[in-house]
Amino acid sequence: MDARSALEEIATLLERELANPYKARAFRKAAAAIEPLSDDELAARIADGRLRKLAGVGETTYEVIVEAAAGRVPPYLADLREKVGGGARSGLAAELKGDLHSHSEWSDGTTSIQAMAAGAKAVGLEWVALTDHSPSLRVANGLSAERLASQLDILAALDADGDLGIRLLPGIEVDILEDGSLDQTPDMLGRLDVVVASVHSKLRSAAPAMTARMLRAVADPHTNVLGHCTGRLIRGSRGTRPQSEFDAERVFAACAEHDVAVEINSRPEREDPPDDLIAIALEAGCLFSIDSDAHAPGHYGFLGLGAARAERAGIPPERIVTTWDVDRLLEWTHRKR
Repeated sequence: MDARSALEEIATLLERELANPYKARAFRKAAAAIEPLSDDELAARIADGRLRKLAGVGETTYEVIVEAAAGRVPPYLADLREKVGGGARSGLAAELKGDLHSHSEWSDGTTSIQAMAAGAKAVGLEWVALTDHSPSLRVANGLSAERLASQLDILAALDADGDLGIRLLPGIEVDILEDGSLDQTPDMLGRLDVVVASVHSKLRSAAPAMTARMLRAVADPHTNVLGHCTGRLIRGSRGTRPQSEFDAERVFAACAEHDVAVEINSRPEREDPPDDLIAIALEAGCLFSIDSDAHAPGHYGFLGLGAARAERAGIPPERIVTTWDVDRLLEWTHRKR
């Protein structure tokens, strides 16, 4: 048992069960603190008590490190494994090659781009899109055009290095503004591989207004995916929220017409769209994108939940863009621009 791996696995499992984010951060911080130490140095610091004084190592993480360094599975980790499970993918979930919706610490995610890429790779993905929020979502530290341009430079460098072992696609989760326009400049949207368009405000608007808003966004040639279309919350620490009302037949017909995929958001507190709307989108001929909406590395483990819903709905795998290889995916995302 490797101490750093034990700490990282605990953080991942905590994220997967939607525990308080500060818990997972504490374990990732401890893992980073011991990263520079060789096994011998770590053992020496445990033996002479210096490890307790190392910045980033607390009482619980110290106990985990000591157990793992001795070659034992820490009880804390064993309990989480039994409670949360291993997250192995099977069925349709095993066919997923990528994820078009994830966030880093650049907006409201909890970790670095590199950590998010590692989390996606750990569940077997071949490619992942980084889609931090757009500027109007200030509560989520949305990216201005200038910050997004800086992020693109970093993504290009990371992808060129090839050290991450997974393809990084530059993207955005862009707000659909009240008039249906997209919350980023057309120039910046044109530089991205992936644009997920989502409504985050005025979710209780009347159905005609919400329908018109979504129809304009879907018709925008930059839009690739309609994200969590109802905005509902059915459980979790943020409470519940009813789904937005809109003309699903018209919106999904527009998605099919404009070659926009309907997202099946895999987060357990969303399960968005509901099953009845998935059926309407399927009948309309839509493509689908099974996404994690990950805000931490462990959240990629949610993909199996979205895949299970797609299987129950009878969606053919070939109509799910996140089962495609990256070349086919990029040909699709760019062909309207």
